[in-house]
Amino acid sequence: MRSHELDYEIMGDDIQIVEIELDPGEIVVAEAGAMNYMEDDITFEAKMGDGTTADEGIMGKLLGAGKRALTGESIFMTHFKNNGSSGKRRVAFAAPYPGKIIAVNLADIGGELLCQKDAFLCAALGTEVSIAFNKKFGTGIFGGEGFILQRLRGDGMVFVHAGGTVIKKELRNESLRIDTGCIVAFQPDIDYSIEQAGNLKSMVFGGEGLFLATLRGTGTVMLQSMPFARLADRIIKQAGTAGGGRRQGEGSILGQLGNMLDGS
Repeated sequence: MRSHELDYEIMGDDIQIVEIELDPGEIVVAEAGAMNYMEDDITFEAKMGDGTTADEGIMGKLLGAGKRALTGESIFMTHFKNNGSSGKRRVAFAAPYPGKIIAVNLADIGGELLCQKDAFLCAALGTEVSIAFNKKFGTGIFGGEGFILQRLRGDGMVFVHAGGTVIKKELRNESLRIDTGCIVAFQPDIDYSIEQAGNLKSMVFGGEGLFLATLRGTGTVMLQSMPFARLADRIIKQAGTAGGGRRQGEGSILGQLGNMLDGS
């Protein structure tokens, strides 16, 4: 199934929106709850699946829904269609946390992309959204991405989101060592493994964790500067220290001074 051709514009800096322009009859598939606004003549329907296998039957749909549940996503996807006949209409989708939306034309990268399990935002109808299992036990346990990745297949536009600043690296038969949580997406021909982060002292006191991800091969790799789990952990820690009227500054001395001045 060939993907619908989408025109789009990504707007904003920190919490971005991608605005999709649909011709009459065109459809974009998105994660449940991602829609920000839509114009007249745009209709939407929640479905089990991405619409690439219309004849798969109820058991096939339930199996696909079960696989999506493993990634922590909703078992339903929302299909937005321009049902008008008088021209183009627009629908927009927002990133769920601060970061960037990345537009990827699957036709330009061999038709397939592996990404972290919560990275997918929306895509042209005709894109297969499924899951991939890490075959290496150590990678699944210590890799930060777990055993399950999202697999995007097709020949059209897909949009994924990531935290902070996004960097694209092009590997040419080389390797790259990365903090395990900072991987957003990579091409399937790249080998993904986990290696020990230095000697015992470095592992315990270096602050970089016990393991690093290593990507080897030739292809495109996308990295994020602020994984959502790291951002959430920082917020939780700050919220915990804020209980009972206390506060914590970036420097412990200033934090204690502030508590003294306000009587805490």
